[in-house]
Amino acid sequence: MSERSQTVPTPEGEYFESTRFAGLSFLLGSVALVALVLCALGAVVNPHQFSYSWLFAFAFFFTLCAGCFFWTIVHHATDAEWTVVVRRQLENIAALLAVLALLFVPILLLRHHLYAWMDIPPGHEAALDFKRAYLDFNFFLIRAIVFLGYFIVASQLLRRFSVRQDRDGNPQFTIWMRRVSFASLPMFALCLTFGAFDWLMSLNYHWFSTMFGVYIFAGAAGSSMSLLVLVITALRQAGYLKDVVTLEHYHIMGKWMLAFCIFWAYIGFGQYMLIWYANIPEETQFFIARNTQSWWALSMLLVVGRFFGPFAILLLRSIKKHPHQLCIVAGWIVFMQMLDMYLIVLPALHGTGVHVSIWDLLSLIAIGATLGFVYLRLVPRTSLFPVRDPRLIESLKLVN
Repeated sequence: MSERSQTVPTPEGEYFESTRFAGLSFLLGSVALVALVLCALGAVVNPHQFSYSWLFAFAFFFTLCAGCFFWTIVHHATDAEWTVVVRRQLENIAALLAVLALLFVPILLLRHHLYAWMDIPPGHEAALDFKRAYLDFNFFLIRAIVFLGYFIVASQLLRRFSVRQDRDGNPQFTIWMRRVSFASLPMFALCLTFGAFDWLMSLNYHWFSTMFGVYIFAGAAGSSMSLLVLVITALRQAGYLKDVVTLEHYHIMGKWMLAFCIFWAYIGFGQYMLIWYANIPEETQFFIARNTQSWWALSMLLVVGRFFGPFAILLLRSIKKHPHQLCIVAGWIVFMQMLDMYLIVLPALHGTGVHVSIWDLLSLIAIGATLGFVYLRLVPRTSLFPVRDPRLIESLKLVN
């Protein structure tokens, strides 16, 4: 809960000084350019391996950005007050979904290396023919355009309303953002779920799980909240938001990290247990591949590192109110999200065991540096927090 006292004066907006970080921006831009060129070379030299590496990196960063978009619409839909001071960074990260839509193009171009069902003609496999109405490239492309288009339009619209409210404080923008968010909640669920079905689950068209979309959501929500902790702390280290974001906000962010750490484990275990109990070959093959050979070690690391470790640490109130210690946990959770996406994508290519490729690293660097460069270009354009949001004072006075 929060104190609704109006004794705290509304702070002036804080603006990111791009000149202070021109060197970092130049470095990220240069690294992104070189990495993208090398990735283009990889798409020619070793397209089969590169296609899986690129999909892995794309899925990792997409879940982070989509998760930030989720927290944005939840903020508006629930009229939350604690998130006001950190919401602008959620909006900025969610805006990167437009860049990710462009980075989805290589997946379309290399689709025949990723999705075996695209190369099997009708009548050759009964199991695939049964799914042919859905597993059709034209329909696949239409769905991708709809999914990515929704994320772009909704995230850009919410950010635009938020920035415009900074100018005149018109409360009507709050109402409009709430309406967009209400409409976005079911659309988000559908687009993220079926996007996960299309881009990840259909790597093995024999396998299916109705819980897979929820599993991807759980990872996206938890890791994006962890990313928010890292971004806010980095800004505070640079001298921004020191009088705006308090330990109370960190405490709530830490509690959400704990909540989705538990939720991720609950969904993951539920999916595994139901498939194990039913023991249907079409379903068990997904977990068999990831629990044999060297994949088993990574799977165990994911279970321990994504749940048991963070769960035990985040139970401590002191950790959640200590930004630097919370950042260590947050960074680890983001790393575990990357491992999770790796375990979802790469065993479809290397079923006999882990084969680390240079294209895995280069794809991560290319997409990550590109998003980082765009983020640094985006942040200076607006205040680092919504200066005229009607709930700003309540957020500043947060006590929980």
